[in-house]
Amino acid sequence: MTVSLAGRTLAPPVLLAPLAGITDLPFRQLVSRFGAGLVVSEMVASQEMVEAKPSVRARAELGFGQANTAVQIAGRDAYWMAEAAKLAEGQGARIIDINMGCPAKKVVNGYSGSALMRDLDHALGLIEAVVAAVSVPVTLKTRLGWGDACLNAADLARRAEAAGIGMITIHGRTRCQFYKGHADWAAIAPVKAAVGIPVIANGDITDTATARRALAASRADGVMVGRGAQGRPWVLAQIAHDLYGAPAPDIPRGGALARMVAEHYREMLAFYGRDLGLRVARKHLGWYMDDAGTAAPLRRAILTASDPAEVLARLPDALAARQDREAA
Repeated sequence: MTVSLAGRTLAPPVLLAPLAGITDLPFRQLVSRFGAGLVVSEMVASQEMVEAKPSVRARAELGFGQANTAVQIAGRDAYWMAEAAKLAEGQGARIIDINMGCPAKKVVNGYSGSALMRDLDHALGLIEAVVAAVSVPVTLKTRLGWGDACLNAADLARRAEAAGIGMITIHGRTRCQFYKGHADWAAIAPVKAAVGIPVIANGDITDTATARRALAASRADGVMVGRGAQGRPWVLAQIAHDLYGAPAPDIPRGGALARMVAEHYREMLAFYGRDLGLRVARKHLGWYMDDAGTAAPLRRAILTASDPAEVLARLPDALAARQDREAA
């Protein structure tokens, strides 16, 4: 199965969600190498993006010019949203994604993200401004609504489609839920029924089993994986293989896993620089070791090490537990 977006094919329809502080360039590239239909940059505030004029590193961070990357923007002002979209397109962005789903207080308090679910007229004005500003496809990511008394995603989706949005991703929670409880995939089905454009289901999709259930309940055209990819960058490709017959990923084990993690570690250090890279890398190393079942003392030693050489030397032992567990 494929998803068509303004004449472009997204195959397989298994997408990587934007996660602040996580889906940076090194991680997106790693996920892409295993196989993903689309990866989405971390959300960027539209006005700040325009006024800062992206540096070389920021241009890479956002994925300008990369074929399977969408650049996600957020904001509350139509002028700045349009200017950010034009800037991104001018720098080579292939797809612009509008964020109307972020539940973070600092975003919502600025009347951006999921706060826009409370004012669909204003949300539509932002969508129209972005669509009119660029010639590349524009997509939308949002939630079921603000709260249980405001489940208006289907209404927003209808209006967004009429305004030129080419695809919509729905996280199966309201803003008031944040990330608590369980995603309601069945509540996405009315959105799918309301529009003719592709609809992607998001929320609590971590593996093939949850992806299959999400698709059955939502009737969506594809899935978006977020936290399920942490420590398992191959999981999108595995889902794509199991559900859509895409090539099976070569899931690294033992020495191959240690080499992959070491390469990811080096890429983070090179991209961020040593000091910031060490801090950013710790969370990724933690997720890899969570999946591997690394013993607590060794895990602690790696996460507190300040010398990259020490980390690299310890990785093979730290990640061997996963292979040993599978062999048993």
